[in-house]
Amino acid sequence: MNRIVHFEIQADDPERAAKFYTDVFGWEIHEWVLPGVKMRDENRYWMVTTGPETEPGINGGLVFRRGPAPIEGQRVNAYVCTVSVANLDEYLDRALKSGGSVVLPKMAVKNIGCVAYCKDTENNIFGMMQEDENAP
Repeated sequence: MNRIVHFEIQADDPERAAKFYTDVFGWEIHEWVLPGVKMRDENRYWMVTTGPETEPGINGGLVFRRGPAPIEGQRVNAYVCTVSVANLDEYLDRALKSGGSVVLPKMAVKNIGCVAYCKDTENNIFGMMQEDENAP
């Protein structure tokens, strides 16, 4: 099978987005700088490490958005990444305190767990899921 191995988050303000994801999930985000290369803003790139290589998951990047930001009420027109969390209520609170918003409140998915969808500080939608085989 062909698996997803990398993701990119589009941002109007990558440093603000980096702070959001670091504050909410504890991800490590560092600007990738090539020695001797002066990059214009639109070519800057931040590497995102979501966890240890010994755990399941993928790492990604953070880039300047190259087009208009999603507008309120717009249908999703991209992949939506979902982050596995131990306590969905705690992480929803973290997202809200870090400047995000809830777009689809917590709901149970039978025999899977609970899921909710949020927007980050850049109006990108992402999901969070707490696994629970006994979910109603």
